[in-house]
Amino acid sequence: MTPIRALLCLGLSVGLRTPVQAETVPKPTLWVETGPVIPWGSSVTVSCQGNPEADEYRLDKEGSQTPWKTQKPQEPGDKANFSFSHMTEHNAGIYRCYYHSTGGWSERSDHLELVVTTGSYSRPSLSALPSPVVTSGGNVTLQCGSGEAFDRFLLTKEGDDRLSWTLDSQPQFSGKSQVLFPVGPVTSIHRGTFRCYGCYRAISQVCSHPSEPQELLVSGESGKPSLLSQQGPIVASGQSLTLQCRSNVCYDRFALHKEGGRDLPQSLVLQPQAGLSQAHFPLDTESSSHGGRYRCYGGYNLSSEWSAPSDPLDILVAGHVSDRPSLSVQPGPRVASGKNVTLLCQSQRQRDMFLLSKKGTADPPLRLRSEHRVWPYQAKFSMSPVTSAHGGTYRCYSSLSTSPFLLSRPSEPLELLVLDLNWNLIVLIGVSVALVLLLSLLLFLFLRFRRQSRGRTSAAAPLLTPSRSPSMPL
Repeated sequence: MTPIRALLCLGLSVGLRTPVQAETVPKPTLWVETGPVIPWGSSVTVSCQGNPEADEYRLDKEGSQTPWKTQKPQEPGDKANFSFSHMTEHNAGIYRCYYHSTGGWSERSDHLELVVTTGSYSRPSLSALPSPVVTSGGNVTLQCGSGEAFDRFLLTKEGDDRLSWTLDSQPQFSGKSQVLFPVGPVTSIHRGTFRCYGCYRAISQVCSHPSEPQELLVSGESGKPSLLSQQGPIVASGQSLTLQCRSNVCYDRFALHKEGGRDLPQSLVLQPQAGLSQAHFPLDTESSSHGGRYRCYGGYNLSSEWSAPSDPLDILVAGHVSDRPSLSVQPGPRVASGKNVTLLCQSQRQRDMFLLSKKGTADPPLRLRSEHRVWPYQAKFSMSPVTSAHGGTYRCYSSLSTSPFLLSRPSEPLELLVLDLNWNLIVLIGVSVALVLLLSLLLFLFLRFRRQSRGRTSAAAPLLTPSRSPSMPL
């Protein structure tokens, strides 16, 4: 801030002849209906609100020795309008107004800075970090940046008649420039649409055209919805993908947000089913830009407030990294329950991240950094001790930490079979007992059959023995 501006902020004038002020005359209000940032060549009207007895209004511009504009209404009135038919660098600057009435001259209004925009500069970009939807009481950072080396950036909020923030840019590499506007703790008054502009210090009131608008929404404490993907967290490039946001709260609409993105796609609720309100958001995975971290919000048609955010859902797109790692298991694909197993994912190319996924589960894949910075590039996924829950089909992927949501093609599937020895022993004992019982039954039937056969043989024996004659001597 220059010394002159510092004095002006304290209510002092420099180089201006100020009429004697009367303490009883209230300070006027100075504003512009269309906002303080005006396109080059446009017309604008600056209004000064005084009191009904005012008979003369003056508009001062910082740096001018005489009043910039003077207006004497034909009849006393509480307002004067100062018009600029063609805004240029000459009219841009810092203004104050004051007025004369029966009580004398008023004190000066608060300052109003008018900025003119030109297409000679490149537009900056504006984004909300970490998300444009902020919980009431939370904090958010509005990041304004450009590939052009601006000295300062302006931030405006739609509907405000003054600049919201002005910050000097932070030095960046390669001639880029950037500033971070911290906002918070957030309340409902922060809800709205923001734009930022890039400027140079030498001509501080001449700036670039505005960035694309960034809407800032404030979420409440109503129940957070849930966000899920029926296809799982990893999808192949080109595969159709639909994210489903749903809640047991009867919301009228849902919004989907991708971390780092500016847009906030919205969808009306489908026909409620089983007491759940839900909406579907189709994504085109042909584009690598759809990999990322997503959250969704619920809202009502008659309210601008959104619910608390859902838990984050990471969408990983496979096939965008030119690689196909290999997956192996040590000591082998068949392992006894309670033992240790290591799944080894390797790549011939330089990769710094590896992921392991299991077929049929909605859980996010395991992620590990590469153990080496030279070949072999690999990661070891240890399971200790294994149980039957670890059994299944596995695949691994490689990725770069600079693009963590874009993956390689999957490895060949690996089937892990976990043998539960305790269960096998129980089965073996059961089979043995059954065999013993079966053998005992067979032995019993055999002995019974044999006893019955002997009984029939004994009964038939007298019929077969010859009788002795009475006359036969002994």
